[in-house]
Amino acid sequence: MLTLTVALLALLCASASANAIQARSSSYSGEYGGGGGERFSHSGNQLDGPITAFRVRVSRYYIIGLQVRYGKVWSDYVGGSSGDLEEIFLHPGESVIQVSGKYKRYLRKLVFVTDKGRYLPFGKDTGTSFNAVPLHPNTVLRFISGRSGSVIDAIGLHWDVYPSTCSSC
Repeated sequence: MLTLTVALLALLCASASANAIQARSSSYSGEYGGGGGERFSHSGNQLDGPITAFRVRVSRYYIIGLQVRYGKVWSDYVGGSSGDLEEIFLHPGESVIQVSGKYKRYLRKLVFVTDKGRYLPFGKDTGTSFNAVPLHPNTVLRFISGRSGSVIDAIGLHWDVYPSTCSSC
């Protein structure tokens, strides 16, 4: 009976360990930029599906505004209205695996790097550099957060596994 109890206890511990390891897939990078603006988060948007496109408004000096498409649904636009609007779509099944950029008091440059080897740059090449990658293998950019006002003050990057199913993608 003691052997059975020990075996059962060992099995329960192994199962709990496996679940704890499996649960560690999400990570966060940031916040890169200044402390101004109002907080925003696209955490709920990830339920619409994987990131499929970016709209970024840029000026001569800053990243002015940002909108991300999750599945087939665009997030709320954050930021200001000046500057030029640029839009880039990801290929089907393509994911962002690295984000780099530059900032001073505001975000100045963003470069999204995909698992298909594409570099999607926005903005100007001045300021303090940052480079963000997920902490865990086989995870991708799932949503963004940050601070914005008349420009994008700061950005945070949230990583997790690619959604296994998406009915709206």
